[in-house]
Amino acid sequence: MENPPPLLILVPVFAAAFLLFAFIHKTSRRNKYVGRKVPEAGFAWPIIGHFHLFAANKRPTHHILSDMADKYGPIFRLRLGAREVVVVSDSQIAKECFTLNDAALAGRPESISAEHFSSNYAAFALAPAGPLWREVRKVVVLELLSTRRLDALRRVRQSVMKTLAQDIHRSWLEAGRKGQSCEVAVVLDMSEWYWKFFIGTMFQVLFGKLHEEEWSFAAAAVERFFSLMGATVVGDYLPWLRWMDIRGYEKAIKKTAKDMDNLMEGLLQAHKRERAGKSKDEEDFMDALISHFDCSKEIGNGFDADTVIRSTCLTLLGAGSDTTVTTLTWALSLVLNNEDVLKKIRDELDMHVGKERLVNDSDINNLTYLQAVVKETLRLYPAGPLLVPHEAQHDCTINNYCVFKGTRLLINASKIHRDPSYWADPDIFKPERFLTDQHREIDVRGKHFELLPFGSGRRICPAISFALESVQLGLANIIQGFDVRRPSSDLIDMSEALGLSVTKVTPLQVLITPRLPFHLYL
Repeated sequence: MENPPPLLILVPVFAAAFLLFAFIHKTSRRNKYVGRKVPEAGFAWPIIGHFHLFAANKRPTHHILSDMADKYGPIFRLRLGAREVVVVSDSQIAKECFTLNDAALAGRPESISAEHFSSNYAAFALAPAGPLWREVRKVVVLELLSTRRLDALRRVRQSVMKTLAQDIHRSWLEAGRKGQSCEVAVVLDMSEWYWKFFIGTMFQVLFGKLHEEEWSFAAAAVERFFSLMGATVVGDYLPWLRWMDIRGYEKAIKKTAKDMDNLMEGLLQAHKRERAGKSKDEEDFMDALISHFDCSKEIGNGFDADTVIRSTCLTLLGAGSDTTVTTLTWALSLVLNNEDVLKKIRDELDMHVGKERLVNDSDINNLTYLQAVVKETLRLYPAGPLLVPHEAQHDCTINNYCVFKGTRLLINASKIHRDPSYWADPDIFKPERFLTDQHREIDVRGKHFELLPFGSGRRICPAISFALESVQLGLANIIQGFDVRRPSSDLIDMSEALGLSVTKVTPLQVLITPRLPFHLYL
């Protein structure tokens, strides 16, 4: 029998040596940090880890995690099935995450809902921190959030805001014609009205038109989207059970994602047909995306231009509507439960705006108390109490603990916002705190880590200015234009629903009567 060639003998030897080296390297790297892993919370079960603590609990997740932080400290680790999650509930540790470790923690974890709703991560908000994310974020900032575009956004918002006031006034008149005296207030569901306003605004900004059938369909789909994004999908944590689709969430996610994608596809094809007759000044955001990606030779991650355009517009429509409506609903609820605050806002509006015209964007800088009310609302009820999850792209150190690549990171903004070591009376609604020397300069734009409603670092929400202006103007408009009060002497229920964004369990119903001259509602 012939001896095998020497080269064939060396192949398995080198392969074995390589595998041994890789194992030793990995083991030594992890052993380097023995005793320095993030402390793990107690009561983990085999296989599912801490999953059982959340699956059967009817409380919002951020409240459960806040209680765990009281027990296990400002940084602790969870095992959720096959996933390791680090939870941070301290402003200084959050600062370390978003500054020293910003690049290392810039990843986004994969999930079943994100996979379907973003066309396999074509949406920049859910995409990995790579070429696609950088390119699309740059386009969003330049085309949607430029000075020229923001001026156009303000005009659209002002127009839709006036339409909202007219519609509310019309409802009040119709109630009078049905036999109710116009001296009596009409009951309205403000959550529904705010949805109408913001979906309408975003539709005009993104697509340049407002067809009631389209935005009504979109409003319902966006609500389903956020409900499903916040659902606990077992397959996300126990991937080997994904095929079972326990509780049918993936089926529902696929259907809603298909509905929304079909809506975006119809709008995209209509824009392509109508582009030839539009001037540069008539272009909306979808037009700008089509122009940009027509000229772009390459899109990151191998996506075609149409997929990126649909996913980008869908992300902005959902995020720009749901979170703003949620914040505005909480703000008005808090104000109505604190009548002294309502009076101060109204007095400020009467002083700086008066009753002979409607409030507009240019007035907001003079309404310092109103701005404080919005900040305090974002402190107590951030739309995303757990910031959008991050994922470690490579090993890093947080608070002297090692966090390995692939670990998921949750920042509990709700817990940070109510830290008694920084905020006096942290659970009390007190807008005046932002008018004191101690907190006057505190901002929500990611530079002050005690207040992080929009996140921080390179994955911060890029549309903070637009969102803030929308909430401030929405609150000012309703309080200036109408006498608003609770339907009864009972305080408005402030219970929080389960979901991705922290919404109210019950709709916000109010009694409302006009308080401005009749011609301003025409």
